[in-house]
Amino acid sequence: MDLKNIDLKNIKIDDLVSKIKTIEKKVLIKIGIGVGSVVVFLIIYYAILSPIVEKKKIQLEDMNVKKTEITKFNNDIVSIKKKIKKVKPEYENYSTLFHSKAEVEGLYQTLSEYASINGLIISKINKGTPSAVTKTSLSKSKKKKKKKKSKKSKSAESQKKNIAYYRIPVSYEIKGNFLGYIKFKRQVSLSQKMLNFDKESIKVLKGDTTNAIVVTGVLTIVGLPDEFF
Repeated sequence: MDLKNIDLKNIKIDDLVSKIKTIEKKVLIKIGIGVGSVVVFLIIYYAILSPIVEKKKIQLEDMNVKKTEITKFNNDIVSIKKKIKKVKPEYENYSTLFHSKAEVEGLYQTLSEYASINGLIISKINKGTPSAVTKTSLSKSKKKKKKKKSKKSKSAESQKKNIAYYRIPVSYEIKGNFLGYIKFKRQVSLSQKMLNFDKESIKVLKGDTTNAIVVTGVLTIVGLPDEFF
């Protein structure tokens, strides 16, 4: 309705009221459409968009946490690799002093070869039960006392980790001449493996014109912890 073109002299009240009502209806319709649009938007947002946004937010936070964990994990791997690289040469040098299970099983053949070279005969040889030497027992006496106070049962895994090495006794009886036996012991001692003659008894055979001897003793060797647990 254009108010400038209204002829105020000839205007009728009924016409004016009718035109005002028409204007009010249009305005109310526009307002209703605007309010309705806002309500529909709010319904769509809170019913559909808001849960999606919240879900994406949670996923983003979870992704950031995982990124942090991955970064920390990668840093730990790098650190562990550096430690392994540093310790590996020491471990390899250290482990060569120990007997593997296969080397222990082949000990009889090795001793027989040394004996044969020096004119000796091994009449008996028996491998005893391996006994574990723990890291705890190798520590200082103060640590031993603390350990005794707390007697708690240990799992098999923790016991395995606490083992430093195994002592394996090998009892033997050798016949031959004394000089040959001395040479035999020297050859065995020059082995790159850790071993020790713990017990030894030497007897001269009575009535033997060659002055032959019989030696009984115990040779202790050291075995790798991972192979004898």
